[in-house]
Parts: sequence; structure tokens; C-alpha cells
Amino acid sequence: MIDQIFDACVRLLVVLANSFGLTYKAINVWVFVILWPIVTVGLIALVFLQQLQIRKLRGQPKIE
Repeated sequence: MIDQIFDACVRLLVVLANSFGLTYKAINVWVFVILWPIVTVGLIALVFLQQLQIRKLRGQPKIE
């Protein structure tokens, strides 16, 4: 099962590499060294901002 998932991911990276005119190694760097960390930092920032909004909303009196 794990081998099948890995093979499917490698095939996807090869297809992406060919689509963008890059090598497998280059697309691998783009995905795992550049894009993934950017997305991760963005999601962490989003969670932080949402927590601030929740705290702000909880501090306001409820409308009844």
C-alpha cells in the first residue's frame, strides 16, 4: 500500500516536472523546500490571526 502511494506521488511529480519543463529534482525542490514551507507558515499565521479574532470576539458583550 505504501509503495503504491509513493509510486503515485513520484509519477505526479514527474508529470508536474514535464508540464513545467523542469527536472524531477527541480520540481522536488520547488514542492518540498519552497512551496510546502510557505504554505505551512501561511497556515500557522492564519491560525494565529483567527485565535486573535476569537479572543477579541469573546471579549465583547453578547447581544441578546
